[in-house]
Amino acid sequence: MSSGSTRENAQPAFVLHGYRYRETSLVVETFTRDHGRVALVARGARRPGSALRGVLLAFQPLLVSWTGRSELKTLVAAEWEGPYAPLKRQALICGFYLSELLLRLLVRDDPHENLYTAYREALAALAASEDHAAILRRFELTLLGELGYGVLLDRDADEGAPIAAERSYVYVIERGPVAATGRAAEMGVELTGRALLDMRRGDFADSATQQQAKTLMRALINHYLGNQVLHTRQLLRDLHEL
Repeated sequence: MSSGSTRENAQPAFVLHGYRYRETSLVVETFTRDHGRVALVARGARRPGSALRGVLLAFQPLLVSWTGRSELKTLVAAEWEGPYAPLKRQALICGFYLSELLLRLLVRDDPHENLYTAYREALAALAASEDHAAILRRFELTLLGELGYGVLLDRDADEGAPIAAERSYVYVIERGPVAATGRAAEMGVELTGRALLDMRRGDFADSATQQQAKTLMRALINHYLGNQVLHTRQLLRDLHEL
């Protein structure tokens, strides 16, 4: 290792995505606890005898070590951190959706330890529960908050008054909820006060809250994605999960 290189040892991480690199290698986009999204070259990982072939798997908690200072670093070692519950059927697609959100919205080498914990907990929840929509909404809210796009759910953006469950509101992107009067309904997503308060508590048991939260989060995420397309969203839409 050259004097200009750095090394990170046994960093908790998940693989978000991987693609071929040269003849026998892979580039894996990882989400690490202390360094955020990190791109690693796994040299020789595509060779039949490579020990990495069965390790660099999505949703498997790993400990990874790497060297390098450039944006594309070199993977030195990877091992399983511990047991995990595999995702199946719709939960598997939901997991890929969460990973794609991280790939699209996180810049490389920007640490988000709280978001890493939220991602790990969301994967565990997807494996254990059929309430996939609520798990996705909670993670989306955490993600936007960690990125500095916190969703205002507890007060009127114009008046500063607490949200009233019985009132109707319109959520204006980059501003927040405002009373649904006059032309306000043309400016954003219509919601009830109850839905906003339910979202703030992370309670998605009510069917109306579920639908309104889905509509709001889709609008917000589309806004911050810009022209980027989420391929997993279409799969989830086809399965009536998103």
